[in-house]
Amino acid sequence: MSSLVTPGSKGEAIGRLVLAGLVVSLLPLLPFGAYLAYPFLILTTWFHEMGHGLTALVLGQEFYRLAIFPNGSGVAEYAVGGGTTRLVNAAIAAGGPLAPSIVGAGLIVASAHPRSWRWVLWGMVAAILASTVIWVRSTTGWWALPVAAAILGLIAWRASGGVQRFTLQFLGLTAAWSVFGAWRYFLTEQVMIDGQSQLSDTGAIAAVLLLPYWFWAGAILLTSAAMFFFSLRYALADKRRRPPPRKLPANVLQFKRR
Repeated sequence: MSSLVTPGSKGEAIGRLVLAGLVVSLLPLLPFGAYLAYPFLILTTWFHEMGHGLTALVLGQEFYRLAIFPNGSGVAEYAVGGGTTRLVNAAIAAGGPLAPSIVGAGLIVASAHPRSWRWVLWGMVAAILASTVIWVRSTTGWWALPVAAAILGLIAWRASGGVQRFTLQFLGLTAAWSVFGAWRYFLTEQVMIDGQSQLSDTGAIAAVLLLPYWFWAGAILLTSAAMFFFSLRYALADKRRRPPPRKLPANVLQFKRR
């Protein structure tokens, strides 16, 4: 029986992404699905909080610790110098909500390059484990992040190329889901985290810049949407979906037409 789609066609590529999207959205609804999805929920929190911490480090500030709580929320503790500008404070606050979009878009782009699949997965394993040792200071983070790293490491080590590609797309879309699924958080100025009231990320941006928090919520969501749109466009481009040329046996003569 013939296939419904041509291998390497845009239909096949779109189908893979649709399948990954369905798994992302429906997995928590399946029996025991919430338990299977939990390490990846923690991973999206890790994306977010590491975004705050690494942005602080890049801008010359201090990143002390990262805590992830059982409900999937988290906090990154960092310190800024007394002469730090408002733009630096705003950038650190924005680094959290933008990090899942940056990572997710990068994973979708990487899924279009077969030679990078295994290396990107191993890179994620190394980053997760290193950050767990250096910065993570919570029980949930100490067990959930290594579990996620072990799953990704097993896929990088033993899984087929198709599974590796699907994993990158699944993680990319999971990151996107975490951003757009948190729109209520972005449209909230004050939030409760681990029983303490504090400014949301958009509230923290608004506190140091002129415009209100809902403006920054819209800016973050639009920026994230643009990143995912262009990453999907890149991954679905025709020139990146052409199958590699067939390698003929060494004993077959080959002639080039001039």
